Amino acid sequence: MAGLANTRRGLVLAVWAAGLGAAAQYGKVSVVFDRIAALYPGAGTWLSLSVSMTGLMGILLGVVAGLFVASFGFRRTLVWSLAVGAVMSALQALHLPYGLFLLTRVIEGMSHLGIVVAGPTLMALLASPGHRGTALTIWSTFFGVSFAVLNWVGLPLVAEHGVLALFGAHAGVMAALALLLHRALRDLPVPSRQPLPALAALPGLHLRIYRSPFKLAPAAGWLFYTCCFVALMTVLPPHLPEAQRALVMGAFPLVSILSSMLLGVALLRWRMPPVHLAQLGFGLCLLAGLWLWWMPGDWLACLALALAFGLVQSGSFAAVPYLNDSAVDQAEANGAMSQAGNAGNVIGTPLLLGAVGMAGYGGMMLVVCGLFLAGILAHQLLAAQRRRSVA
Repeated sequence: MAGLANTRRGLVLAVWAAGLGAAAQYGKVSVVFDRIAALYPGAGTWLSLSVSMTGLMGILLGVVAGLFVASFGFRRTLVWSLAVGAVMSALQALHLPYGLFLLTRVIEGMSHLGIVVAGPTLMALLASPGHRGTALTIWSTFFGVSFAVLNWVGLPLVAEHGVLALFGAHAGVMAALALLLHRALRDLPVPSRQPLPALAALPGLHLRIYRSPFKLAPAAGWLFYTCCFVALMTVLPPHLPEAQRALVMGAFPLVSILSSMLLGVALLRWRMPPVHLAQLGFGLCLLAGLWLWWMPGDWLACLALALAFGLVQSGSFAAVPYLNDSAVDQAEANGAMSQAGNAGNVIGTPLLLGAVGMAGYGGMMLVVCGLFLAGILAHQLLAAQRRRSVA
């Protein structure tokens, strides 16, 4: 935290904690998925919806979410999203019928979207200009840290008191964060609220964001990152030596977090442009992916891949304020990132499982390497568009 000496460090951490709560909206079901089947034995093949329904709103509304957040207000969106998330978790703790449970997951997805769009925009406002890259790097760790906390704290709670206790605990944390941030952010100067976009204008607004090489760039790289990260965490373990599997996959997200917080922050403070950092991360991911293709299950190659993933995380989130000056533009770019992230999480695992089924482990790793290469090329093409637009 030394890099944030001139920023409002307590508030940066409080907003980051809201991000942990948002990530837990996914993780509280993912880490206990086997127990969800016991909670809803009649769900059958529909059980997978308990995870994916939360991402539905992000895919449908992610790009324009930034416009609505700018209209509703950044502070208000964050606080209300936390409050709605708390209510949904509290309802889930009542063991609702499965249909109603899925409805709460859809509403929770809207809550999640509000947090992940408003949160990084507020963190950029809380940090001094020289420390925004550091602040956004801290934000970029919210998924990995949240899943680690759920494994370390949530699973023992579930083992002792059951899944519903985890939902109740999550409700309490979200409510506490809503109250804390409602008071703590009251004096933060924020941009003026923007007019609410008309529904008929939404297709055109989508195109405006998609056509901007400044707003689209972070999301374009993020799509290829999210296609790989969670999918590899799911698909890779059976291909690792059984004796090393738990240790390597447990260390995987932690190594990516440390890489993002230490190496990513250092490179940003040494004035490496965030887009170049993301490209460097993708390049190292490509090398580590080829290493894993050549030496299947090698533990050192797995950790090298995790380290490279951390650089992509740092560069991608830091690229939002680097490429977009105004808070409104940043909110739109964060909305596009949210949509790309949800789409990548939905696409990635089926894509890699299909690749394994058709071409085995080697084919799957070559598909992964192709996605890493696509991330580099997407950033390169959008950088060329930015140069032409300012020429």
